[in-house]
Amino acid sequence: MKVSELTGVALDWAVTKTEGFDSEVEGPEWGLWGWATDWGQGGPIIEREGISLTFENGDWIAIALGHTSDGRAIRYFDYSPLTAAMRCYVASNFGDEIEVPHELMRGEKA
Repeated sequence: MKVSELTGVALDWAVTKTEGFDSEVEGPEWGLWGWATDWGQGGPIIEREGISLTFENGDWIAIALGHTSDGRAIRYFDYSPLTAAMRCYVASNFGDEIEVPHELMRGEKA
C-alpha cells in the first residue's frame, strides 16, 4: 500500500512496525496505539526524528530531511499534522510503499 494513502488503523499499524514493536494484528498489544491521533504518542516521534511541520494551502506538510538514500527530504501531506508526520516517519524507514495486512486495509481492528 502507498504510504501516502495510509490512515487510521493501517497507519497506526505501520508506525507500530516502524517503532519496532510487535505489529501482529492479533497480538496482545494491538489496539493500544494511536500514533496518528494522539499527540502524546506521535509527538515524541516527531521531536525525536526531527520531522518538521508546516501548513500550506489547507494541508499540513511533514518533512524529514536527509532520509532518502541520496539525502533528499521526504514530504507527506494531510489535513492532519499527525497523519502527515506519521506517514513521513513510516516512509523514512520503509520507502513509499509498505505491505499492510488485508484486514487493516479495510479499517478493521482484530
